[in-house]
Amino acid sequence: MALSLNVILFLTFYLLPRMKSSMVTLNNNGYDGIVIAINPSVPEDERLIQNIKEMVTEASTYLFHATKRRVYFRNVSILVPITWKSKSEYLTPKQESYDQADVIVANPNLKYGDDPYTLQYGQCGEKGQYIHFTPNFLLTDNLPVYGPRGRVLVHEWAHLRWGVFDEYNVDRPFYFSRRNTIEATRCSTRITGANVVFKECQGGSCITRPCRRDSQTGLYEAKCTFIPEKSQTARESIMFMQSLHSVTEFCTAKTHNTEAPNLHNKMCNRRSTWDVIMGSSDFQNVSPMTGTNPPSHPTFSLLKSKQRVVCLVLDKSGSMDSEDRLFRMNQAAELFLIQIIEKGSLVGMVTFESFAKIQNNLTRITDHNVYQNITANLPQEASGGTAICSGLEAGFQAIIQSNQSTSGSEIILLTDGEDNKISLCFERVKQSGAIIHTIALGPSADKELEMLSNMTGGHRFYANKDINGLTNAFSRISSRSGSITQQAIQLESKALNIAGRKWINGTVPVDSTIGNDTFFVVTWTIKKPEILLQDPKGKKYKTSDFKEDKLNIRSARLRIPGIAETGTWTYSLLNNHASSQMLTVTMTTRARSPTTLPVTATAHMSQNTAHYPSPLIVYAQVSQGFLPVLGINVTATIETEDGHQIILELWDNGAGADTVKNDGIYSRYFTDYHGNGRYSLKVHAQARNNTARLSLRQGQNKALYIPGYVENGKIILNPPRPEVKDDMAEAEIEDFSRLTSGGSFTVSGAPPPGNHPQVFPPGKITDLEAKFKESHIQLSWTAPGNVLDKGKANSYIIRISKNFLDLREDFDNATLVNTSSLIPKEAGSIENFEFKPESLRIENGTKIYIAIQAVHEANLTSEVSNIAQATRFIPLQEASVPALGTKISEISLAIFGLAMILSII
Repeated sequence: MALSLNVILFLTFYLLPRMKSSMVTLNNNGYDGIVIAINPSVPEDERLIQNIKEMVTEASTYLFHATKRRVYFRNVSILVPITWKSKSEYLTPKQESYDQADVIVANPNLKYGDDPYTLQYGQCGEKGQYIHFTPNFLLTDNLPVYGPRGRVLVHEWAHLRWGVFDEYNVDRPFYFSRRNTIEATRCSTRITGANVVFKECQGGSCITRPCRRDSQTGLYEAKCTFIPEKSQTARESIMFMQSLHSVTEFCTAKTHNTEAPNLHNKMCNRRSTWDVIMGSSDFQNVSPMTGTNPPSHPTFSLLKSKQRVVCLVLDKSGSMDSEDRLFRMNQAAELFLIQIIEKGSLVGMVTFESFAKIQNNLTRITDHNVYQNITANLPQEASGGTAICSGLEAGFQAIIQSNQSTSGSEIILLTDGEDNKISLCFERVKQSGAIIHTIALGPSADKELEMLSNMTGGHRFYANKDINGLTNAFSRISSRSGSITQQAIQLESKALNIAGRKWINGTVPVDSTIGNDTFFVVTWTIKKPEILLQDPKGKKYKTSDFKEDKLNIRSARLRIPGIAETGTWTYSLLNNHASSQMLTVTMTTRARSPTTLPVTATAHMSQNTAHYPSPLIVYAQVSQGFLPVLGINVTATIETEDGHQIILELWDNGAGADTVKNDGIYSRYFTDYHGNGRYSLKVHAQARNNTARLSLRQGQNKALYIPGYVENGKIILNPPRPEVKDDMAEAEIEDFSRLTSGGSFTVSGAPPPGNHPQVFPPGKITDLEAKFKESHIQLSWTAPGNVLDKGKANSYIIRISKNFLDLREDFDNATLVNTSSLIPKEAGSIENFEFKPESLRIENGTKIYIAIQAVHEANLTSEVSNIAQATRFIPLQEASVPALGTKISEISLAIFGLAMILSII
């Protein structure tokens, strides 16, 4: 179907691939649509609003100059929670919500500090998820520690909007430079300071001593700290230390420190931050503003979250009669109404075919009788055509007739049919201010359906052969208010094809963070099975305890009384019919109490649309509150339109598609395209055999905490920042199970299923390390795959040089290492290789640079790895760092003899 030019122009922004439904746009140098949302758990405090305004206003000016007069903040919405008192100046939000906000204000992710940070786990240049400020950061004076709050916001905005990374490294604060000096990891190297160890501190003063060399690494000892001079002349870089008064710019190609072992160099192939920023879509058609005056101050809108309003708009057209679609839709809708929607919400229902009918105006969900009033009107017959716009309009009317605004309300639109008039209501949808979640059922659902969710910030789902696809979709559509303890959590969703007269058994762990409002649901296709459910203490629930729905939608449900017992629940199902039939098992619950943060899992693809042969990345985040959950098994299932399933184990190993190791973000490349059309994603996160642990360490991508400054030769300390001791860095967490839908994505340009040419090379190695052992060099790295991070490579190419630039700029002509004995391992394995650099003369202080490429059997080669450095030393004597106040740039490396381990990005 052809779209009009106006519709195409209207949709251009909304069809851009994105991981999160940010409403930010850039028009005539000004950012509009920025949302800053306050978490419902934050006590009401008007100072927060005032300080946010001051921070954004200050940031706008700083941003304007940092981008050389290109961009500033123009329109910002501040969303206060429903828990705050109402005021006349508070407006009703449209698509603005806490879960989709660009900046959130919430209690700290740790009790150990208020470091501002950005949740950012994409590739270089890709947008982050959100910026997190704590109330304490916004309400207290942090000027000496982080610098002015406006500068901090610009630092984090660069993470969020432009996909750059930090230019410091708390895990590797020093490195050996190519000039034989020890340097602090920073950008630019013009930032000066001193290196000291704090021996004893009382009040605001400390006794310090010079740093000593570590006998194992050759760098400064672990307690050595770089203290910057208060007075600097360097203007860069904002991604290193925005707190310094002189710092007003990002590092450019001229000032960038390509040697520093920081995350930015690793992720962005040593490009400067300014180079990456200028490559952003924000700057493709933006010129510096003329004149000398700064832009006007930002304009602020105050919004207050409203009670949740949801209207189901369900297709009952003739095509819904096939493949049990009507039954499956009713089963999933009933589950949503009884188990997923939060109590106190307003819910209505519309059905549509060639015309639409309001079945229920908005009704407040309070008890079981209310659920029954709505489920009683679920459609029992399918007939007629498909009029999606009529259904949407009836949904809007159901909301309006109940004296509610469509702004900020949600519509869940489910359809299996085509409608060549859907584009006619795009403008009406935009004007409504509603959020449209779309569920495409089957391969014939209208191809423009997802435009409705894309333009309104809603979820998009696809369900077909996966019998639980609809259940998973409805279970994912929870409140966006930020009240995580009120949201439903899916523990199990399994479809089982059971032979006649046969039993099937299974288990589901229930951990101590959950257990309230727990349901166990079984559905069938022919005849009700025998059901046996047993809790961890041995209490049994039988078939007679399960309530069967009066509408004969072939489902039975048990609500566990009180709080579900912690431990492993077991279930057994007997297919009572002589023939095989499909049974499904679903288990949902909520947080154990309003004060207990549950373990949660969310998932999404790196993009909503993909054109072959571009690879996608699957992401899953598993956390308890803001704390990452580590050491678990995370599996993604991707299903195509024809029912073909691809199973991927996701990794949190810091290699391949995964940006940072042990940050609770599990990821993997997806390359197994199986034709065009819609694909669905679901993720199962499981902790088994007591392997899970909770990370208590602060994450990446945050404003750097400054311990103090050197001023007139003396160290002026900032308040100490509490640190997590090594034995407290992780906490054990019990076994659990979480299942979540990651929505749908659309593929185009892919060849039909079957054998097709291999176009994806092995993945780039990013964690190569090297060290001398006597006259040999030992290497270690994480094995890539034959296809990015899947399978195993055919071979490796290892090259070495005494010149860093030889490998960086002319890898193919560097000295080749014999790797005939090196047999690649499976992707994700740790590789080790030792060789003697026969062709190079090795002396005291010799540096050897090493890099690797992985090779596919079709001779496709990976990108060149990070460049590792091995330095050969012969022990002489221990040297200490020059006295306090000596500039780092003046510290020369005295060769004192050891095998040094170093990985240069």
